[in-house]
Amino acid sequence: MSSSGHGHTPAAWTGVIISFIGFCVAGAFMVLANVPGFWAGIVLTVLGAVVGGLMRLAGLGSEPKRSAAPAPVAVAQPQEG
Repeated sequence: MSSSGHGHTPAAWTGVIISFIGFCVAGAFMVLANVPGFWAGIVLTVLGAVVGGLMRLAGLGSEPKRSAAPAPVAVAQPQEG
């Protein structure tokens, strides 16, 4: 398991579950040669991403990781002499 907790949020789980259901629906209707059902599955897949993003914006996702501040760059001083 990942120790960083990547993706273990309600927003991530909800988005993935909705997208997975859409993927399954699209796959089933593709085998059945049902074009409207296939596109309904594709819409569900995209809807999963939208719902996950909206839930993240609502505060149910993880906070973005901030990278460490870069070390200050030493400025070369002219030497006297």
